[in-house]
Amino acid sequence: MNSRLTSRQQKFAEIVAAKEGELTLRECAEEAGYPAGSSHSRAWELLNPRKSPHVLAEVKRRRDELNEKYRVDYGRHLKSLAKLRDESLANGAYSAAVNAERLRGQAAGLYVSKSEIRVGSIDSLSRAEVEKELAEIRKTLGDDSKIIQGEVIESRSEVLEAAKDEQSVH
Repeated sequence: MNSRLTSRQQKFAEIVAAKEGELTLRECAEEAGYPAGSSHSRAWELLNPRKSPHVLAEVKRRRDELNEKYRVDYGRHLKSLAKLRDESLANGAYSAAVNAERLRGQAAGLYVSKSEIRVGSIDSLSRAEVEKELAEIRKTLGDDSKIIQGEVIESRSEVLEAAKDEQSVH
């Protein structure tokens, strides 16, 4: 078993690590210089730990190298945003500079984003809670109309017609 990589094996390992998810293994083998007719079986052999552990080790080494190069951490993130801010300012792109600085502030925790999520519906309220909410709505709208007691009808137009009929009777 050969533990040194050939130039094609080296190229294959680099392509697999760099273009993972973009190319199939067959395409990686072809791009590395293996013949199209046998590229599928060559890719399988090259990534088989029993047949080519040295190629797998090189793929892992290249993946680790790329992960380190492109990893995101707090310091690197803030530094990149500061660089973008400074370059934007130098080019007169003030909007981009402000946006980069705002993102730096968000990453540093200087801005707090508040949002309120309400869960539930009128079905989850008791009758007393519904009546209290309706009273609040009436107070804010200045609505002095009567509460119509009766059966709830599915169609809105039918509800309006039923309400008009009941009001005309009184």
